[in-house]
Amino acid sequence: MPGTITQASRRTRVAARVRIKDVAAHAGVSPKTVSNVINDYEHVSETTRAAVRESIETLGYRVNIAGRQLRRGRTGMIALAVPELDVAYFSELAKYVMAAADRRGSTVLIHQTGGRRESELAALNGFDAQFTDGVVLNALTLHPRDLENHQGHLPVVLLGERHTGSLDHVGIDNVAAAREVTEHLLARGRRRIGVIGGSLRGRQGTDRLRTTGHRQALKAAGLPFDSDLVVPVDAFHWHDGARAAVDLVSRPDRPDALLCLNDHLALGAVRALHEHGMRVPDDLDVVGFDDIQAASFSIPTITTVAPDKEGIARAAVDLLLDRIERPDADTGSAEHVVGYRLIVRESSGG
Repeated sequence: MPGTITQASRRTRVAARVRIKDVAAHAGVSPKTVSNVINDYEHVSETTRAAVRESIETLGYRVNIAGRQLRRGRTGMIALAVPELDVAYFSELAKYVMAAADRRGSTVLIHQTGGRRESELAALNGFDAQFTDGVVLNALTLHPRDLENHQGHLPVVLLGERHTGSLDHVGIDNVAAAREVTEHLLARGRRRIGVIGGSLRGRQGTDRLRTTGHRQALKAAGLPFDSDLVVPVDAFHWHDGARAAVDLVSRPDRPDALLCLNDHLALGAVRALHEHGMRVPDDLDVVGFDDIQAASFSIPTITTVAPDKEGIARAAVDLLLDRIERPDADTGSAEHVVGYRLIVRESSGG
């Protein structure tokens, strides 16, 4: 039977950090039995389980999660490495990653790489193994050989489009998404569509994949592709979208729609067009990608491709933690494609 304990002695024990052996003595069982109850093992009678739980509650015992993780050779922390937290897509994604990790008992360390190769390499190789058990990485500048040569001492899940067959990867079908949003513009009668943030050469990143999807939609509609309407940007920020929009609409044969490859570019473009006396969508349509919160509060609201950010986060965290918890499982790398949806709003007649 559980022993008795006064409030004063309880406070003393709590202050001194109650240990498993204290709970065992109070409940009249072995420390091993207390451990079995804490870990919810099946082969403990309900009477004993109830007595142990009552002692845990009475003594104020708390599981030493850090100690448990260290004994298992883990820190209980994973890293999320993204280029820029001031790009809303990444900050919104981080929220979902933290929620997914919390559901599985892990803590997230967020690292901003700035899109710098040395910082992305540090993330790829796990920073310092004393701090994290694995990394979810959205890389912009890594070469395929960087990924292929990953030493593998820590599990890594890749986001975005810098992926390789040797590492787990989570993303959307960017080609299909860009094709669908272009088809939406074509259905509205738009024929000269500028692509802000697009790319025709270089590494196969998100910009090139979305440009490819755009070209596929034009080809399917029997329309020519004009490479002059593709405007690369230095970064995917508000002012980059504004500058590119001014460039495009200042031309003699200006476009009648702008496909912006993220919502920051689209919002910057809309502002610049307003300052130049042009109305969206009366004079031209503007669409974006990512469905950040600001896109649904702007004037006009922005038509956008909405990736399933919660689904991306959940898939990435589950893949990573499964690798961490089963390091010897030889399952091969996983390519996980998450869904998206086109949200039509005011900027394209919605």
